Amino acid sequence: MNFVELILTVCTLAQPAACDERKIVLESATGSTNNCMMQAMPYIAQWSGDHPQLTVTKWRCARPGADGEKI
Repeated sequence: MNFVELILTVCTLAQPAACDERKIVLESATGSTNNCMMQAMPYIAQWSGDHPQLTVTKWRCARPGADGEKI
């Protein structure tokens, strides 16, 4: 089994300029970041429901250890 990271850019509702990144590790049969992007919405919705004080502004998928540039 392969893993992919769903990387969320989240901001506080009280201070919209106060943003940070959160990572969710997902199992993937192929390890494809494209599949991650297509399957991301339910995970983002669940995370958002569990963290009502934060809002997700952007997201991306990456292989673990290959974070790339912050967005």
